[in-house]
Amino acid sequence: MAVDFQQDQNQEKHVSLESGKTLLAHGPHVLHEYVSTKLEAALGRALPQMEMRFSNLSISADITVVEEDSSKTELPTLLNTIKKSFVTSKTHQARKEILKNLSGSFKPGTITLLLGQPGSGKSSLMKILSGRFPTAKNITIEGDITYNGVPQKEITKTLPQFAAYVNQRDKHYPVLTVKETLEFAHTFTGGELTRRGEELLSKGSPEENLAALEAAKAMFAHYPDIVIQQLGLENCQNTIVGDAMLRGVSGGERKRVTTGEMEFGMKYVTLMDEISTGLDSAATYDIVNTQRSIAKTLRKTVVIALLQPSPEVFSLFDDVMIMNEGEVMYHGPREQALDYFQSLGFVCPPERDVADFLLDLGTKQQYKYEVDTSSHGSKPRPRYASEYAEIFRNSTIHAETLRELDAPHNPDLLANIAAHMEPMPEFHQSFWESTMTLSRRQLMVQFRNLPFIIGRVVMIFIMGLLYSTTFYQFDPKEIQVVMGIIFAAAMFLAFGQQSQIPTFIEARDVFYKQRRANFYRTSSYVLANSVAQIPLAIGESILFGTLVYWMCGFATKSVEFIIFEVILFMTNMVFAAWFFFLAAVCADNNIATPLSLVSVLFYVVFAGFIVTKSQMPDYFIWLYWISPIAWSIRALAVNQYRSDSFDVCEYDDVNYCEQFDNQKMGEYYLNLFDVPSEKTWIPYTIIFMAALYVVYMFLTYLALEYKRYETPENVTLGKKQEAEDAYTIASTPKSSNTPDSTSSKGEIVLDINRSDLNFTPVTLAFKDLWYTVPLPSNPKHETIDLLKGITGYALPGTMTALMGSSGAGKTTLMDVIAGRKTAGTIQGQILLNGYEATDLAIRRSTGYCEQMDIHSEASTIREALTFSAFLRQDSSVPDSKKFDSVNECLDLLDMHNIADQIIRGSSVEQMKRLTIGVELAAQPSVLFLDEPTSGLDARSAKLIMDGVRKVANTGRTIVCTIHQPSSEVFFLFDSLLLLKRGGETVFFGDLGKNCRNLINYFEAIPGVAPITPGYNPATWMLECIGAGVGNTSADDTDFVQVFNNSEKKQLLDETMAKPGVCTPAPGAQELIFTQKRAASSVVQMKYVVGRFIDLYWRTPSYNLTRYVMSIILALLFGTIFVDAEYASYQEPTRVWYVFWRRV
Repeated sequence: MAVDFQQDQNQEKHVSLESGKTLLAHGPHVLHEYVSTKLEAALGRALPQMEMRFSNLSISADITVVEEDSSKTELPTLLNTIKKSFVTSKTHQARKEILKNLSGSFKPGTITLLLGQPGSGKSSLMKILSGRFPTAKNITIEGDITYNGVPQKEITKTLPQFAAYVNQRDKHYPVLTVKETLEFAHTFTGGELTRRGEELLSKGSPEENLAALEAAKAMFAHYPDIVIQQLGLENCQNTIVGDAMLRGVSGGERKRVTTGEMEFGMKYVTLMDEISTGLDSAATYDIVNTQRSIAKTLRKTVVIALLQPSPEVFSLFDDVMIMNEGEVMYHGPREQALDYFQSLGFVCPPERDVADFLLDLGTKQQYKYEVDTSSHGSKPRPRYASEYAEIFRNSTIHAETLRELDAPHNPDLLANIAAHMEPMPEFHQSFWESTMTLSRRQLMVQFRNLPFIIGRVVMIFIMGLLYSTTFYQFDPKEIQVVMGIIFAAAMFLAFGQQSQIPTFIEARDVFYKQRRANFYRTSSYVLANSVAQIPLAIGESILFGTLVYWMCGFATKSVEFIIFEVILFMTNMVFAAWFFFLAAVCADNNIATPLSLVSVLFYVVFAGFIVTKSQMPDYFIWLYWISPIAWSIRALAVNQYRSDSFDVCEYDDVNYCEQFDNQKMGEYYLNLFDVPSEKTWIPYTIIFMAALYVVYMFLTYLALEYKRYETPENVTLGKKQEAEDAYTIASTPKSSNTPDSTSSKGEIVLDINRSDLNFTPVTLAFKDLWYTVPLPSNPKHETIDLLKGITGYALPGTMTALMGSSGAGKTTLMDVIAGRKTAGTIQGQILLNGYEATDLAIRRSTGYCEQMDIHSEASTIREALTFSAFLRQDSSVPDSKKFDSVNECLDLLDMHNIADQIIRGSSVEQMKRLTIGVELAAQPSVLFLDEPTSGLDARSAKLIMDGVRKVANTGRTIVCTIHQPSSEVFFLFDSLLLLKRGGETVFFGDLGKNCRNLINYFEAIPGVAPITPGYNPATWMLECIGAGVGNTSADDTDFVQVFNNSEKKQLLDETMAKPGVCTPAPGAQELIFTQKRAASSVVQMKYVVGRFIDLYWRTPSYNLTRYVMSIILALLFGTIFVDAEYASYQEPTRVWYVFWRRV
């Protein structure tokens, strides 16, 4: 239930301002009431508010559509791409409508739920309202959007300071901790009370003004801690955020970091896009309840899009907006939604979640809710989103909305324009403040990338030794050797910076998000990023330069050495800036990397060493004068040969002035390589390098500010996949002993011939599992137990759910059982069919579906399954059976219609099915799934879990962590292991039909409120044990002790003692594997090499870039060496050409 907002106001006297924890001691609502009361008293009026209105809002995109002549969709190979472009296809412009004629408003003090299927336009609406929608020439935006009556175009620059947008994608710096990420966000968005803020808080009595100032300053000072407490991130606040490649916080915690990052800045409007991904229903309830409190007490406008809201979360909202295919099917009070659709002939069944019912409308699933009503008359029921939208536009609810849109704004809202909107700056920090803050952050990010730094240092040291020992104490008269060393030194450092391009591109996504939120200026980001490169560049230049300079025998004076180091450093920085620019201007790494190599090749060829200045054609000479390597070589050569040691007439008994037209020794050798000998080229080079560096930085600024590779959602036109429609949402029955069993609704259950199984059914058991890790704050002397004596089992043909509150250790337990924990200490037993499980047995007999769907995107779905089947099934299994297992996966997960579709571009739901299929193709006895429904809407989640149920029915053992399961999904499970915070068991056992065993168990505990009819048991049980992100549990009941003294625990112990669970059953064989790899080396080579060939061949952007670059280089070298003489002095040039062409 929602918080009662009529709480005793006297509670505010207990609010302590000492820390974030004390501020939230009585819960978020008490804090919000306290702050609201104090601030409004000092303001002399209500807190600033904002009403958003949009009228006839439409967004469309003009897209080039390829019409294929072939009836079969071809894979995107290089040849097919060229063929489609020039031979077998036609193109035409089509208009894709993203949003279609939307009108409505979001009012202050309200919280609105935005529902819709993937691609319905939810994200596009939230982005356009928050000013984050990416614009392009092919995007057309029509209609009016106002904020307190002010048109959007008048406040475009400052709009992010009023409206916060929480993106559904988690983009963060993985090496920063949770607390650091939130603290930086707080600093960027105004980390302290401004002077203007103090002036506004002066309209009350002196006591009221003082109390308001103290409250405001306390909120600003402790805001990061408040957000951490509200989002339940206290336990992980000092853990790095991490990403797909770096282990950090869990997916749900990372999602909460994304939400918390946009909580700062005291915005008037908050738009949140799919914030519940990876969260359990109790945590989602707490977060949405906090947002409801913010809306009600602080007068904010809150809009939240959710994928799978439980009935309890659904009840927290005031209004609901339902979207489908860019149209609004309903937008009005939540309480009226069911009555409205009932008037159209659709009734929500008692056992169906309301949100799931609403999401099914406008799809082929709505037939289940149709009823015959006399009031409906003979009018046909709506079938498509456009028909629902048309009916809604003619409804009384929408008519009331239109009247409100035409009505004048509340005078209090208009007063906010002059008082709060007009004075709002575009950025909270000044240019230099944000630059310093960004520099501090970028330096932290740079120096925490230890693998990169260590790798660079080791490489530079080794290469420095290699150069210096190979050319140890060179002869200055061997000008070609000296120039080669100078050239190699400059080139090596320049090439080294190219490895940072992937890092720059990855960080670009974080920049896009934070720049659109007006965290900082683009110029500050570019400058700070360049500052962060300086320490590493200095270290690289000194280490490499010192080794090469003194061991090779360059001029021995310190002045020349310092100049040598300065030139190397500036070369390093210039190329870092150049690659930073390429990362900013190129769409992705497939384009940036080959382009960077070609650009370096241009700089190298025209550096004056491979091809001397006199050999260059006149039409290419300009490349010589803009090449930073050419300037570097010129300055370093002059620095060497015009030093006191070589700027002499007589050297080694040779008088160069007499023999070579009054040229000194150094001038003579410089002229051999067409290098100008004036000493002024050294300062000229420094000036040129500095200017070029500034130019590259400016170009990077322009690229990041005006060219952003962001595309709006739902702008592609393609054939609708019929697979989802065929993959019925009807209930999938649990396993039955009857071969031809069917459900009551007539669904067919796959009957698998048990004698023909490619796997051995396994009973998985774990007894008294403890998992201990070092405490992060004191890893050498203190430890913490993440799992405390966990015991349980999972039987063949059953689905066991691992659930619990946030931080309970669900994923940790599954990782320990699956042998995926490499750090820490594990105690206890893990058994397979009663035998102690070895690491090899676990790896060979189990499959693990990770939360992140990572696949080789250029393979087809069938190829991905085949790859897994042939590499992970034992070599003794015939190939025919391996192919049969692939077809079985396609059957079980209903992927036949998309089997030959390339993975790149697949939907989230299809990717999730593929992840399960890849593990299933290995024919595992046990299948682990980590949050398989994370990031999916309710319908897709049901589809996935129906498929998992079918997999279990084949005799496999399924162990699955799951968040926010709907009642329908939860009822699919056979057993449940429920954990509480701290890694302790509070329930284990069979769920029973419709979870009756679970409900009876908890209702029998004194102090537990009975479940209300229609309530989701999954949500109810979490509330019982005090789950969520709140600071207090539901009560003081020790559920761990209750379970340990219960009959459920006795039944668990009795089952564990049975043969085949913790002790081997008579005649049962132990799972023994003799080889670490299932497939032979030949098979591994065949499939791995084949997949990489497919990857390259089916990535046309990469191949086309390479071919275009090869043509350009061929023309370049051909024109340089056209009609060249076959003279001996040109041999080194030709050798270098061959070398660089191979590179």
